[in-house]
Amino acid sequence: MNRLRFLLARTLRDEAALAALSVPQTELLAAAAGRDIALVGNARSLSGQRHGAAIDASGLVMRINRAPMPAPESHGSRTDWLALAVRLPDADRQRLHPGRILWMSPKRKRLDWRTARSKGFYLHPLADYRALAAELGAPPSTGIMAIELLLRAQPARLTLYGFDFFASKSLSGSRNAAQVPHDFAAEAEWVRARAAADPQLRIA
Repeated sequence: MNRLRFLLARTLRDEAALAALSVPQTELLAAAAGRDIALVGNARSLSGQRHGAAIDASGLVMRINRAPMPAPESHGSRTDWLALAVRLPDADRQRLHPGRILWMSPKRKRLDWRTARSKGFYLHPLADYRALAAELGAPPSTGIMAIELLLRAQPARLTLYGFDFFASKSLSGSRNAAQVPHDFAAEAEWVRARAAADPQLRIA
């Protein structure tokens, strides 16, 4: 697919054409299976902790959206995978240099050609987004979608860093929980329930 056909498919919401740019979900899950994964959220509270070395020592490091990283001592420095739902400025793309980008947002019109043609690109299915939204009773955040997806891969361990479900707000903006479309209480409850039942999931 060339850039013009991509733009046309995006405009017409041709999901099949856009999905053809993505690696199969089975391939993505196989790449994460059995690994020690660090999923790094954007909670401001992570800045006051010293998890950077543990994050970088993980077998796979996934970050979210523009992934602010104030210091390597708190956030580490590696970005293997990037779960994305916003357009990524060139400066952030160069700073993070992700090995793979996962487009998680159902808003396909935000997806840019450079991201869609990147190596190992993954497009999260709309059906999966809708199923999780129905379970939570609200649009899921990029973070909760990434957690749900990675757990399906059956990793050896999935450790969450920088997830306080908006208690300390986000490093990537100034909005509070009431100003975003997600139900963070429901997401926190979902994660706690999964962590209680699944020894692979850990909250740092």
